[in-house]
Amino acid sequence: MRISVIGSGSELDASTAEDAEAVGRLLAERGHTVVCGGMGGVMKAVCRGASEAGGETIGILPVDDPSAANEWVSTPIATGMGHARNVLVPLNGEAVIAISGSGGTLSEIGFANVYDRPVAGLRTHDLPWIEAVATPSEAVDYVESSTES
Repeated sequence: MRISVIGSGSELDASTAEDAEAVGRLLAERGHTVVCGGMGGVMKAVCRGASEAGGETIGILPVDDPSAANEWVSTPIATGMGHARNVLVPLNGEAVIAISGSGGTLSEIGFANVYDRPVAGLRTHDLPWIEAVATPSEAVDYVESSTES
């Protein structure tokens, strides 16, 4: 299944980068496709983890140039929409994992709620519809269990 991973686009501290890479790796190892914003920060780290584990990554870019995607995006989708593309990231996953982040991440979390996507949150915003988790494994376990039919 496709899982959207959202979070800070800024430079990450070592712990957050490790967690994002681990989420990407776990998703790929379990056969999932990563959907993200395709740029830096959490997006780059999760794509690196997934790619190094042989997984597929889709980057829904805010810019109109597909070559602007981070080097670990296997399928870049250029939108030229800026932050307006934030609706597309959670919409294209069956569930969402949020890792850190600020305003842009918060908007994606809001759209995840609008479109009834379950959200696992790892050191991110504290909202009633986010399942707070402590580890990358818990995040992946939660989104898998929340989408089982």
